[in-house]
Amino acid sequence: MNYALINHTLGFLMKEPDWDSELSDEDFYGMKVEIISQPSEEWFEVKTHYGYTGFVHMSQLLFDEEKLKIWDTVSKKVVLQPFADILSLPKVQGHHVISLVKGGLVSVLEEADENGWVKVLLCDGRTGYIKEKFLGTYYTAYSLEMEEKLRSDIVNTAITYLGTQYRWGGKSPLGIDCSGLCSVAYMLNGVIIYRDADIKEEFPIHEIEYACMKPADMLFFPGHVAMYIGDGKYIHSTAKNGSDGVVINSLNPKDEDYRDDLVQKMKAIGSLF
Repeated sequence: MNYALINHTLGFLMKEPDWDSELSDEDFYGMKVEIISQPSEEWFEVKTHYGYTGFVHMSQLLFDEEKLKIWDTVSKKVVLQPFADILSLPKVQGHHVISLVKGGLVSVLEEADENGWVKVLLCDGRTGYIKEKFLGTYYTAYSLEMEEKLRSDIVNTAITYLGTQYRWGGKSPLGIDCSGLCSVAYMLNGVIIYRDADIKEEFPIHEIEYACMKPADMLFFPGHVAMYIGDGKYIHSTAKNGSDGVVINSLNPKDEDYRDDLVQKMKAIGSLF
């Protein structure tokens, strides 16, 4: 199999090998993708580690086999700051190397200095500096033994995207869609769920009864998905005028943020637990 690394702030997975095509998904800096085919000189069809496919332009991919091998072996941290610059020096006067968004990966090379700067390795071999507090644990697995904590962590992750604009196919603080919000909130906590607004058998989300719903469970509507956060509230990314992004709405008809147009069409509740 052939692989590449996303070597851009975001790798744009297009529906067709054309910049004018629809954006299907986004993958983060430092993530490894499998190359499926090369339909043209500049475009590659790829599959992400969570099983999603799309066409990525060569300018956003790194193919260097030696650097891929190194990247496979180094420990990694994930960017948790909505946006963060990697600078050439451990001070604000350093020049810009690259900007990363929440979900991007780096490898820490040295302990933080007295001002909180850490030296990091980028997937293409460059180095730079970022504030240590902008980084967090890169989870690649999860455990259901501490269910309440995992539920809480997933919900709290989703809430950090409040106010983010709606972007079809988006999955970052620059813009995010409904399934992007749910899938990335799970992914940042080590859980891979289906990227779109459906329940798929090969992924760990299964249908449950409405009465069993708890925080971090998901609400499915035709072509839309939201996350239940407790107390009759749910968080979702919606393009509805007046919301235009990530907001909290209510399942209670008496609440001012109740959306009858969604609740009446709810088709399933999905849970990891």
